[in-house]
Amino acid sequence: MERRKFLKGAALGAGATALATPALAQGGKTMTIVSTWPRDFPGLGVSAQRLAARITQLSEGAIQTEYFAAGERVGALDVFDEVASGNSQAYIGADYYWTGKHPALAYFTAVPFGMSFAEINAWVLYGGGMALWDKVQDQFGLKGLPAGNTGTQAGGWFNKEIESADDFKGLKMRIPGLGGQVLSKLGASTVSLPGGQIYENLVSGTIDATEWVGPYNDYFMKFYEAAKYYYTGGMHEPGAQLSLTSNKSWWSSLTETEQAIITAAALEENSNSYFESMALNGEYLKKLEEEHGVEVRSFGEDVWDAMGEAAEEVFEETAGYDALAAEVNDAVQSKMREIGRGISLFEGQFVGQRNRILGL
Repeated sequence: MERRKFLKGAALGAGATALATPALAQGGKTMTIVSTWPRDFPGLGVSAQRLAARITQLSEGAIQTEYFAAGERVGALDVFDEVASGNSQAYIGADYYWTGKHPALAYFTAVPFGMSFAEINAWVLYGGGMALWDKVQDQFGLKGLPAGNTGTQAGGWFNKEIESADDFKGLKMRIPGLGGQVLSKLGASTVSLPGGQIYENLVSGTIDATEWVGPYNDYFMKFYEAAKYYYTGGMHEPGAQLSLTSNKSWWSSLTETEQAIITAAALEENSNSYFESMALNGEYLKKLEEEHGVEVRSFGEDVWDAMGEAAEEVFEETAGYDALAAEVNDAVQSKMREIGRGISLFEGQFVGQRNRILGL
């Protein structure tokens, strides 16, 4: 799929898709979903559309979803207010886009040196994270569900090599959330742009670098046309959880069965999007290297250390925002160490030794 083709389609605003579904059951409901991703956007956009269709399929037409991609009903970063106001029933996006509403929202997508896919799901679903997420979103009349994850994301695309932490000074980079605040402390000038606007800003030189997702998603964005250095695993999004967030009043009006159907569809896509990325990242990383001459790099330990020190400052500042932010930060830091230690001692040790023996 050509990147310009799907972005052009998104910009034209193809309009809402009334998903092909069985006949609406008597007394059924319409669920209008707005998204932060352009229509047919490889990876993220396709995942969102798949989730919308799945809700109607699982409900056998009792819940008819009407899906609007970014720009078709509201702008990509306006979906939060659209749903909080009740104009639409739900959004699909990443809650760290709205740290300006409350900084604790970032913890339910990704934070620097935070939780991996397994860890954040363990915490949200079985470790008390959902109750805290509800507590934060209650302030805005919202109800969130995990609905996607692309695993540990790439450190980003750069038009120069990052050999020391000083190389971030003066760098203009697209990176949202608390990860952006970390790089700001290292001297970078950071911005949060929706996916459909990154390529043009990178090519024009408005930004010098960007993070997006990983090889599978990034391949179609053609960032290699403006930045040839691609850094592997970054600190900013170790397991970015995407969300299907509903207007709480609308959610509360649903029956338990309807809520269960939407929850099941969201959790199914939460897994599917992750496994899809894991299956394809290796293939597309090879394509980036062999077809487009992308140079793959890793941050040095001194860079990691500098980012770690900056992250500690960001967490302290975030926790100081209010009592709820402190509660969420403390819970994440505690549970991450507890859950992470267990994973490290078993899966981590096995994978490390397996990869050593296989020479990976």
